[in-house]
Amino acid sequence: MQKSTSFIWVKDLDEKNSYAEFYDTFVYKNGRAEVNITVDGDYTLFINGIYVSSSQYGDFEHYKIYDTIDITPYARDGENLMAILAWHFGEDSQRYKKYSAGLAFEVLEDGKIIRSSDSDTLSRKSPTYKSGDNKKISVQLGFSYSYDATKEDGFPFFKPQGLGKSVIIDKRCTLYPRPIKKHILRSEVRAKIIEKTDEYCLFDLGKEYVGYLAFSIEADKECDIVISYGEHLENGRVPRRIGDRDFSITYRAKKGKSIFTNYMLRFACRYLEISSDAPICVDKIAIIPQVYETKRVSSSIKNPLDAKIYDICVNTLELCMMEHYVDCPWREQCLYAFDSRNQMLAGYLAFEDKNASYARSNLLLISKDKREDGILSICYPSGIDLTIPSFSLYYIIALGEYLEHTGDESLILEVDFKIKEIISAMLRNEKNGLLSSFEGANHWNFYDWSPNLSGSLWNNEAAGDDLMLNLLFVYALLSYKKICTCLALPFDYDVKMNTLKKNIKARFFNKEDGLFTLASGEALYHSLPNSLAILLDIVSHEEAQKIVEEIAQGKLISPSLSMKALEYDAFLRVDKAYIDHIKNEIREVYGKMLEAGSTTVWETTLGSADFDGAGSLCHGWSAIAIKYLLI
Repeated sequence: MQKSTSFIWVKDLDEKNSYAEFYDTFVYKNGRAEVNITVDGDYTLFINGIYVSSSQYGDFEHYKIYDTIDITPYARDGENLMAILAWHFGEDSQRYKKYSAGLAFEVLEDGKIIRSSDSDTLSRKSPTYKSGDNKKISVQLGFSYSYDATKEDGFPFFKPQGLGKSVIIDKRCTLYPRPIKKHILRSEVRAKIIEKTDEYCLFDLGKEYVGYLAFSIEADKECDIVISYGEHLENGRVPRRIGDRDFSITYRAKKGKSIFTNYMLRFACRYLEISSDAPICVDKIAIIPQVYETKRVSSSIKNPLDAKIYDICVNTLELCMMEHYVDCPWREQCLYAFDSRNQMLAGYLAFEDKNASYARSNLLLISKDKREDGILSICYPSGIDLTIPSFSLYYIIALGEYLEHTGDESLILEVDFKIKEIISAMLRNEKNGLLSSFEGANHWNFYDWSPNLSGSLWNNEAAGDDLMLNLLFVYALLSYKKICTCLALPFDYDVKMNTLKKNIKARFFNKEDGLFTLASGEALYHSLPNSLAILLDIVSHEEAQKIVEEIAQGKLISPSLSMKALEYDAFLRVDKAYIDHIKNEIREVYGKMLEAGSTTVWETTLGSADFDGAGSLCHGWSAIAIKYLLI
């Protein structure tokens, strides 16, 4: 995409959560036609009234991604109409960093630009989508939408009224081509009605899908409709409101037939519910799955239960693959360094070519994050001033694993600066020979959802001894050492790493009990730090044997599903025979998900009941079980 191509927007449209419509024409002469397009927010592209593509890659202005889309099948001889619906979020969230609104496009034929965005491109504020609406799905996910079908006037099929010249926007972006292939749309999946009352209609898709809402209804008069969606039912209804979350969109239906599809906000759900303030007839309600195409590796798992668990783990991975890995597509759709580390480890094993290009794009995007304190933001891209310091360390660990599985040295060389930034930031927090927990309400000292490790969100915790942070820092340094050895780079942290290991054991190891305690002087024993101590060779083999025996007997606090991998790795470090114990535990825990009818794996063992009813039933980090089912 040319740097000279102008970013444009609708004059005087500066609301957050705003929708803009753009119209332009180009003359086509039977060559190969393409559109380069990028936007702050999201877009939907139509050629001659036909949907072509959507889904802007999540990015930053210093790392601005554009799509190249083949429109040859949609173009016709002579003049063609191009219509673009653009959605500007305009408010920081955990999946979007706020910048000024702007759209840029180029139409090319046989590689030559024949039209590009400028002030002559016609535009207007969308009359159907409600701009400025503050209705949100969740803090992490951001805005929902409201649509008024009574104001439809031809978009995107022909040129409507109310258009004016666009304004040029001064956006100084550094542009890059999309680093992964575009997603594709599958055939729509129509939901089956399972209950109808005077108040609502309830629909079931049969299993969880991720994609775009589409429906067709008929009404005797104009009416207001609410469509709710969810992964589970509660008291026979879709739980629309859970805490401050609202899993719904609103729609104003016109008299007669209304046909609607939104190609920008992905729904992740199994159930849909429609309520209306007047009688309506629902011809159909469906989800159009949008997927990142993968090729699964044929597994040789013989145990039937293991094979079923493996299958729902891989299905979960695929549902969590948007422009980047997302933690849970229903509630957040966010890229976390830790969550994606688990997903990448599973993906290396589950997909052909190790899913290397996809993993690479995730790790590269994370490296583009910028914070003054040198550690990573909570998600990427994110406009929220919040960080989980330990997740920055998992990023270094994930880079080491990426190099191990793919052999791609080029990425490591590109992001080595970020590794050094994180290490320096951690060392600035060193006191008395160990790292301290981070102060400041924007630093969340989180390690796991199990007791004593979840930290305190948005609270300024006093700095203090932090066993988990020190263990993970040593783990990250060890990973970086392996990277440097492989790439023949200097590693300057051997002394620091060995000193930390000695100080960790001196400060936190209870010799009498043979265990590491979370709090010096207290018998507060958790499996996670004890497992890490084994993996980092801070204990002798005899001490490690005793620790895993205690863990296997359930005497220590157990981690949640996402962190079980560290415990399992410690078992296998001590004795490979523990694989039977590991698989039996996976069968027990994940087998309950299958018994409940789930086709995906849950965020925690409590399923939807966790987090005050907001537990996800499709969460990528739990797919890590793949790693052990294949042993």
